[in-house]
Amino acid sequence: MRILIADDHELFRDGLRMVLSDLSTDLDITEAATYDDALGLVGQVDDGETVPFDLILVDLVMPGLPWTEGLAALRATAPRTPVVVLSANEDRRLVLEAVRLGAAGFIPKTSSSKVMIRALDLVLSGGVYLPTTLLEDAPTPAAAAMALALAEPSPTASFSSAADGEAAAVSPLTPRQREVLALLGLGKSNKEIARHLVLSEGTVKLHVTAILKALNVSNRTGAVVAAQRLGLTK
Repeated sequence: MRILIADDHELFRDGLRMVLSDLSTDLDITEAATYDDALGLVGQVDDGETVPFDLILVDLVMPGLPWTEGLAALRATAPRTPVVVLSANEDRRLVLEAVRLGAAGFIPKTSSSKVMIRALDLVLSGGVYLPTTLLEDAPTPAAAAMALALAEPSPTASFSSAADGEAAAVSPLTPRQREVLALLGLGKSNKEIARHLVLSEGTVKLHVTAILKALNVSNRTGAVVAAQRLGLTK
């Protein structure tokens, strides 16, 4: 799994590397200290092809660009890669603005390593993670409703819209997990799934593990059978 850590504090980057070792045993971590460096790495080309990251972790306040421009630029340069903000600032307006600009998660730097790993697992499964403090003292009913819609789901929950239909609303799987599951049902290998969904094999393995846990089965065949019974696959 390829991860980009963008933060101008070397000590924090070192600590985050240690925390991420609990996320996967197969990590390829790259570091950047400015928005310019991060954008250069995200757009890096190898043999004529852009080498994608599976996850981008970024501090908002870094040299190079205002954070709104930096975050928007990262999302535009790597539209298929989830970008998670790690910040010491938990102001509600800032959090919601980051999400509006495309952040797939917002993790306070004061979070425990356990919370951070759980949040990243959720994001890699296709969900969105936001701090519970977003729900506290919401200034208006509208803001409270927005915060509730974006607040921390369980590791197997996903956000869905009315267009997703009733089945999606009760699905224990995220949209990305359902895509992986559908390909499992076609007998695809992890490598084939990774190629089809433009993911790394490490990320596909994480999705498969989450699917087995969510469906309470022990192997891929059991997952496909359980999904058919629940109406999660066509």
